[in-house]
Amino acid sequence: MNSLEWTMALKVSQASEIPAFIAMQVMKRAKEMRAAGGDLVHLEVGQPSTQPPIAVSNALQASLKYVASHGYSVGLGLPELRQRIGQHYQDWYQLPLDWQRIAVTPGSSIGFAIAFLSAFDKGDRIAIATPGYPAYFNLMLALGIRPQLLPARAAQNWMPDLQSLVATDNIPDGLLLASPANPTGVVMSDDQLETVCRWCDKHGVRLIMDEIYHGLTFGKRTKSALAYTDNAIIINSFSKYFCMTGWRLGWIALPEDLVSTAEMLAQNMYISAATINQLGAIAAFDCYDELDAHIPRYEENRDLLYRGLPTEFLGNHAPSDGAFYLYADVSALTNDSIAFADRILTDAGVAMTPGVDFDAVDGPSHIRLSYAGSTQDMKKAIQRLNDWLAGQGR
Repeated sequence: MNSLEWTMALKVSQASEIPAFIAMQVMKRAKEMRAAGGDLVHLEVGQPSTQPPIAVSNALQASLKYVASHGYSVGLGLPELRQRIGQHYQDWYQLPLDWQRIAVTPGSSIGFAIAFLSAFDKGDRIAIATPGYPAYFNLMLALGIRPQLLPARAAQNWMPDLQSLVATDNIPDGLLLASPANPTGVVMSDDQLETVCRWCDKHGVRLIMDEIYHGLTFGKRTKSALAYTDNAIIINSFSKYFCMTGWRLGWIALPEDLVSTAEMLAQNMYISAATINQLGAIAAFDCYDELDAHIPRYEENRDLLYRGLPTEFLGNHAPSDGAFYLYADVSALTNDSIAFADRILTDAGVAMTPGVDFDAVDGPSHIRLSYAGSTQDMKKAIQRLNDWLAGQGR
């Protein structure tokens, strides 16, 4: 064909219009700056600075010599791992959970896709709290599901008002909540969690509960929604508490009526999660003591930020009672969090995530800082931010 000959434009999916995941964009730029010789402090992503437990790495290493370890498992995951996850619910929550309701996924993000496709149709509405994890919203848009935003800001003690849905007769098909929450670190009380579960069951709303940050609370261990309902979809992950972000491994605890659908979707979407990673992950549940030992460091890091950050970074911030994030009100400094975070990355070498990634309305005056890294990094970030602000004449 002549290179000058006219050709018809090819179709591009509407999914191409979904927003970027800004935290990942910031991380990409920060890594490029580091590769070019920059001295960076990473506060932009929730990635523990510690390695997985040594028993996990040893289990993976030991599995390499077996031919079967390098093949497929099955759509819902290795039975041995699913059984161990089921035992985890008994160990942690004193909840019996049939392991055959568990699906192992290649990361929790795929778990959300399986959940959405299993329980909802194009055009259905799922209510989500804002500020909230951006991938919820963006993935729903890509799948043709309509996000229904529930404000959960400081005026509401960072909790969404479910009664507002009833009052407006605008009850959604689903409700997605997280506890501990990203980016706010808010942890629902047992009473709040029970109220949500009862409300969803009463109104025929399918609850999706993000429990990815379970184990990372600075007080008593939070309950699972499974304590109050068998109808919820529970999403969890090996990334955060278990310090295995790069392994891309998560799980779903499914209601019985969705297990078969989830299995068919898994078979067609990814066949199975990586077998070797699953074999390594089984050992993670024998390492609670080692993993719990990281939590005082996260709490120390949080308290360092509270004490050491410039007061302009500590406006009406969220409580950060769990996970490892500080969602900071910086309205005294900016109403453009993207430009603000970019400037600090360039000038001070501190990477952080603009609040607009989590909340289109109030996010321009907020930033999220992750304190999952080392205490040394927290001290370095505090010094750099104070020095940078002093250099701005404040």
